[in-house]
Amino acid sequence: MGSMIGSGIFIVAADIARGTGSPALLIGAWLVTAVMTIIGALSYGELAAMMPKAGGQYIYLREAIGPLWGFLYGWTLFLVIQTGTIAAVGVAFGKFLGVFFPSIAADHWLIHIAHVPPIPVGPMVLGNMDIGLSTANLTAILIITLLTALNSMGVRLGALIQNIFTSAKIFALAAVVLFGLLARNATAIAANFSNGNFWKGAGWNDLHAVQQGASGPTVLIGLVTVLAVVQVGSLFSADAWNNVTFTAGEVRNPKRNLPLSLVLGTGTVLLLYILCNFIYLAVLPLHGDPQGTTIMARGIQYASQDRVATAVMEQAFSGYGSRIMALAILISTFGCANGMLLSGARVYYAMSQDGLFFKAVGKLSPKTNTPTVSLWVQWFWTCLLCLSGSYGQLLDYVIFAALVFYILTIAGIFILRKKQPDTPRPYKAIGYPVLPAVYIAMAAWVSYVLLRYKPQYTWPGLILVLLGVPVYMVWKRQAAEA
Repeated sequence: MGSMIGSGIFIVAADIARGTGSPALLIGAWLVTAVMTIIGALSYGELAAMMPKAGGQYIYLREAIGPLWGFLYGWTLFLVIQTGTIAAVGVAFGKFLGVFFPSIAADHWLIHIAHVPPIPVGPMVLGNMDIGLSTANLTAILIITLLTALNSMGVRLGALIQNIFTSAKIFALAAVVLFGLLARNATAIAANFSNGNFWKGAGWNDLHAVQQGASGPTVLIGLVTVLAVVQVGSLFSADAWNNVTFTAGEVRNPKRNLPLSLVLGTGTVLLLYILCNFIYLAVLPLHGDPQGTTIMARGIQYASQDRVATAVMEQAFSGYGSRIMALAILISTFGCANGMLLSGARVYYAMSQDGLFFKAVGKLSPKTNTPTVSLWVQWFWTCLLCLSGSYGQLLDYVIFAALVFYILTIAGIFILRKKQPDTPRPYKAIGYPVLPAVYIAMAAWVSYVLLRYKPQYTWPGLILVLLGVPVYMVWKRQAAEA
């Protein structure tokens, strides 16, 4: 739960609303995410209980499909998925701290090295980022350093911090729901729910405009396709649900607690996410004007800087709402970064144990029994991403790459049932084989749609994954020679 809840839930509703143009489809996008994520958690529970080892999904892919696929997942996790997300939430922490301390800002440069201009490459646009040290990314680096140091002191301390901030961020999300309920607006309710407005644009025959690629033509797509297109935002907000499996080697009674935490964690978070989006619709009209001068005029679609939750709280507490929401997001991003730092290092540790990463990363601290070197290697790369400004672009590529590995991992349940039929399975995937097959079908459809309509997000992700193949060959050869 702590790793799942970051800043996405407070922001991505604006992009989904622009993509769908329908209150029903805004909720529908989150329902699709909820169904996929909960089925994924129910399925991963079997693998987690069967192989309760540090590394989680890396181990499952290695055992089911082969060491190359495990490595490609760990490679992508290190290069983009985990470190890019940590960098992004760290910089988000800095930006929202700027609400209280205006000198902390993404454009307040201490050292500005260069601006990389946009570089069109086929359907993609690379570059378009600033390299240097701003007060916002300096704050991110300081927070990431602090959390890495604390996690190096032992998993108990890291878990304590995680528990405190997870509780705080769940309270913050619940507060958005409660205060939003009290601040419900008759104009917004009429615009979003009255006279059939909720279902407008959600019919089977309704068409939605989407641009193919960064500069391609605008095409019209139907209901099922548009729900897949907008999954970039909602799936990203719900991602990291699998992170608890990375720490399996340090979980008490993992055969019971891992499946339980997967199901209860994802279920609770996604219920809160759906409730939050209903609150957004009860306080703000979905449709808005990008040139609007008031919160109501801009609506959900064009909330200032896409900060929908901030707009809701500002509507509820005029003059104070932005500060209240900034505090909630500071708590949320701090806890999210801690959870991802704690869990990610365990994957690189497991890779090193297999001879597929730097040898020192596979060592545990004799004092704390934690993978200290792995934590600091992760810290180094994450800080470079903060300085490079590339984390935002890398995150655009995360969901497609993550989906591919989720599909392969859940397919691994079918493979392992045949390869290792006698291996003890303290928990078996609920609904097997139907629910895992449903997940694979849904995720495959979303992946296909993203490949076709959002190539600027998909092809770079595939390239990043495939770059890991020659790297794997080098590590494998070195391991064989050792």
